[in-house]
Amino acid sequence: MHQNLQATTDYIKKKIGDFEPEIGIILGTGLGGLVEDIEILHNLMYSNIPNFPISTLEFHSGKLIFGMLSGKRVVAMQGRLHCYEGYDMKQITFPVRVMKMLGIQKLFVSNASGALNPEYRKGDLMIIHDHINMQSDNPLRGRNTESLGPRFPDMSEPYDRAMIEKGMEIALKNNIRCHSGVYVSVNGPNLETRAEYRFLRLIGADSVGMSTVPEVIVANHMALPVFAISVLTDEGFPDTLKVVSLEEIIKTAEEAEPKMTKILKDLILEL
Repeated sequence: MHQNLQATTDYIKKKIGDFEPEIGIILGTGLGGLVEDIEILHNLMYSNIPNFPISTLEFHSGKLIFGMLSGKRVVAMQGRLHCYEGYDMKQITFPVRVMKMLGIQKLFVSNASGALNPEYRKGDLMIIHDHINMQSDNPLRGRNTESLGPRFPDMSEPYDRAMIEKGMEIALKNNIRCHSGVYVSVNGPNLETRAEYRFLRLIGADSVGMSTVPEVIVANHMALPVFAISVLTDEGFPDTLKVVSLEEIIKTAEEAEPKMTKILKDLILEL
């Protein structure tokens, strides 16, 4: 892995020159619009980057974008990778390791997820303060590379508490309906049954999605502080469950995105 990481990092550095990002951003389903607020300096297609996995989803752009946002140097993944696309966990999290090697000091992650907490509603935001991993593999499985992180990384605080508090303050100040909750990650790609929604709520989850946790595990492995936020695009309430389409999920994500963008931009500004 280390050789691949070095080759990929060397290639990117040749393309971006002396630009060194401070912040890494992963943009989830329907949430690529933040890129419009970035003063773009460099733009690399995943397909042109050695060893870089390619997003197979038609609604994920698959671009690595370098530029300025809120006065900070950022690198943004416009298009993330998922287990259900057929990638293994090391491939899914490879870009996070590359961003760390490029110099990022903090990681910001966004996703679209389904509400499980009955007090939440479609279109709300949720800042993640903890998670439950229900995916069938772990990105740290296999031989550990000590230069990247310890064999048994601590996960007692996987999300940065100071950034969570500041994010909630920004939401309150701007009258944005935002919660702080627990995210559970599943394999996908199918949505959950009524019984599965009931089970996931029972074990303590406030929302459910198909991403984020692998990237957060790897970030913690490398001692990289994380801020993660969900747009709640549908409601997984067993007793009132309705059929939901991908088009509806993306539409809700796009409508709520300006609120998420406001929180991210203001939080980055205050770092």
